[in-house]
Amino acid sequence: MEYNEVNIVLENLSIFGFRALWSPLFFLWLAGIAVLYFMFVKNPTNKQRILFITSLVSLYIIKGSPIDLLGHLNFSIHMVQMSVLYLILPPLFLLSIPSGYYRKLLSMKAFSRPFLFLTKPLFAVLLFNGVFSIYHYPFIFDGIKTNTILHGSVTIFIFITAMIMWWPLVCPLPEYRKLSGLQKLAYIFADGMLLTPACALIIFSGVPIYETYTNPAAWAQALELCVPASMLANIDINSVQMFSWLSPYDDQQLGGVIMKIMQEISYGTTLGYVFYQWVREEKQKEQQQQTAVLPSPQPLK
Repeated sequence: MEYNEVNIVLENLSIFGFRALWSPLFFLWLAGIAVLYFMFVKNPTNKQRILFITSLVSLYIIKGSPIDLLGHLNFSIHMVQMSVLYLILPPLFLLSIPSGYYRKLLSMKAFSRPFLFLTKPLFAVLLFNGVFSIYHYPFIFDGIKTNTILHGSVTIFIFITAMIMWWPLVCPLPEYRKLSGLQKLAYIFADGMLLTPACALIIFSGVPIYETYTNPAAWAQALELCVPASMLANIDINSVQMFSWLSPYDDQQLGGVIMKIMQEISYGTTLGYVFYQWVREEKQKEQQQQTAVLPSPQPLK
């Protein structure tokens, strides 16, 4: 990839207009959520505030900035979005909410019963990876990418399944933690294994498999999700390649590789943290046991 090619692609994006490039309504929506958080969420720690703002800023960057438009034009950028949206943001959001709010929700049987069922480790890990893999079958992927309502609904649904998948790992409530340190390690390993087939399908298909990145008509229909109709009417639908610096198949392979690498980074970081926490807890238990068996000092006579 040459610098001039990238520069030309970025210059070509200007024809889509400000609204498509910067999604001002999405920005206002996220700003409103931030205001509500600081007005109504009581006593968050500084760490929780930072995590929440980091999550919102990251969400705007991948879904509101020109990266979102590029994600409709290049499959590899789309996979960067997916990686951040489902492998990085969910645990940050979960950890940014004070634990008292989770206790209030879980005190309501109408919420706690389905939630506790969905967050059972085996179900949670199969649910997210199953939904994610099904989403990437070509005919399903192309159908979702060319329907505004379906695309928004599925994006939110997969995000919810990602939150469910991350809950057993980052649950802030001790009374609801179902996994030991060793079990968390196995859970992360299983997560990585279950995501591999979807990445392999994308990387080793041998041909481009998504029409929304190769067929001009499907590509133009997919762009309606983020580009106003008035701007899209002025764009030549046969100019797909002018917005990409790679061939369709190379772009697709790069997307699969990016997803796998981002998964390894995300799960690897979590694996390291969980292992550190597990070792520390085991050492604390050993120290407590040693203290318990030591004879108490005798009073001086």
